[in-house]
Parts: sequence; C-alpha cells; structure tokens
Amino acid sequence: MTSTGEGPSATGSSSISANTSQISLADQFARSTEEEIQFALDEIRNENDKLEKETAILTKYLKRVDPKDIQTQIKEASPVQQDVVRVHKRRSRSRTGSTERLLKLTTEQKCDIAQREHDELREEINKFKHETEKILDTYRATREEAEIRLAEMKKSSYEFNRDIVLGAKNLRTGRVVAERVTRYFEDKMRSRKALIEKLRLKNSTLKVQKKKLQLQLKQKEEMGEVLHEVDFKQLRIENNQYLEKIDERNQELLKLKHSSGNTLQVLNTYKKKLNNLTMESNRLKLEISQKERAAD
Repeated sequence: MTSTGEGPSATGSSSISANTSQISLADQFARSTEEEIQFALDEIRNENDKLEKETAILTKYLKRVDPKDIQTQIKEASPVQQDVVRVHKRRSRSRTGSTERLLKLTTEQKCDIAQREHDELREEINKFKHETEKILDTYRATREEAEIRLAEMKKSSYEFNRDIVLGAKNLRTGRVVAERVTRYFEDKMRSRKALIEKLRLKNSTLKVQKKKLQLQLKQKEEMGEVLHEVDFKQLRIENNQYLEKIDERNQELLKLKHSSGNTLQVLNTYKKKLNNLTMESNRLKLEISQKERAAD
C-alpha cells in the first residue's frame, strides 16, 4: 500500500516542480530586456559550439581506438586513458538501456584527448606534406624530362631539315639522295648507342656510390653515431638560437654603424669650424703684421 501511494505523489511533486521551474523561467524572460536575452542566447550558442567541438574530438579519438585492444590498453594505459575507455563503454551500454546517465570528462582528460588528437593531426599533416613533396618531385622530374626531350626533338628536326630536306637534294633532279639519308640515320644510331653506353657507365657508378653510402650508414648505426629525430630537433633549436644571436649582433652592428655615422657627421662639422677659425686666425695675423709694418 505504501509503495502504491508513493508513486502518484512522487509523480505529482515532479510535475509541480517542473511547472514551477517553467513559470519562474518565463517570469525571468519577461523581466529581462532584449539585450540581456540576446546576451544569454549568445552564451548558449557559444556553449553549444564548444560542446559540439569537444564531442567531435572525442568521437574521433574513440574511433581510433581498436575495440580488440581495449582490454590490453586499459591494463597498460594511463589513468586518463582508462577513464576515457570506461566512459566509452558506459555510453555504449546506456544506448541499449531505457535510461542514459550524463557522463562528463574532467579538464585533465579533455586536455589529454585534445593533445593526442593534436599530435595525431600534426603527424597526418607531416605525412601528407611528405607524400605531396614526393608527388611534386615526380612531376618536376617528368616536366624536366619532357622539356629535355622537346629540346632534343627540336634540335633533331632542325638538323634533319638542314642536312636532309635542304642539304641532301640533288640539284639536277631535285630529289633527296638516299645515301645521305641512310648515312644520317646511321650516324644518329651510333650517337644514341654512345649515349646509352655513357649513361650505363654513369648508372653503374651511382650504384657503387649508393652501396658505399649504405655501408657507411650501416656502420654508423652499429656504432651509434646516427642522428635521430630528437638530435635533429635539438640541432634545429640550437640553430634557431644561433640565428637569433646573429640577428641581435646584426642589430647591434647597425646601431653602431648609425652611431658611427652620426659621430663622423659631428666630426666633419667641427673640422669645418676649425678650418674656418684657422683661416680667420691667419687673416687676423696677416692684418696685424701689416699694421705693425705700417706703424713702423
């Protein structure tokens, strides 16, 4: 009896509280100005945008997690990763149930997920950039090869017109001499064979150099002298620091040059004044000597 009596009362109290909250919310909107309502609406929209972005990042993070390896990841992962996987499991179970609990991530968990997604995105960008550079290099090589072939074809066409079309004609009959045509193509075949032999020797030399460099690289790897990514990053940081120092020294040098220029201008001004005073002194001495002679 008690249980049957409590059901309707609980339902009634919840409906009364809902109606009361709706009435208070309506009164609050009725008392608010248009600017306050617009400000509250903008805040709600910003909050929704933030939640949508967080949800998108979390969804992308959870899609990258392999379901087969979730158990092993939970055992070996950090506490933050374990909490994220548990949240994912609870949400997947809540979809099958009649009720769904609201689960929230802490700020530390959000930062960890965002940092992981940032690192993943940066790796994808670097990979895409590397692949794009390879494609661009291939296109550049293809274009250079096409330009070289086009130049060779233009040169061959010019030589053929010069030596055969115009130079191999019989002046009496006006026809092209067959022997000169045959000799022209035989010369071309010999030059092509010589070029092929030259390129074959060059290719063999490059293969030997490649093997030599690979052997040197293998020896350095065995001796531990190969620079890893961390070393390159450290060298890049040191290089940037040295560049900053060089820039500072250049700025100081420019200031010193500017100061030196100002000093030279002042020095030249004083030199001119000294020169004028010297000339005036000589003139006065000359006048004094002339007056003394006149007085004598």
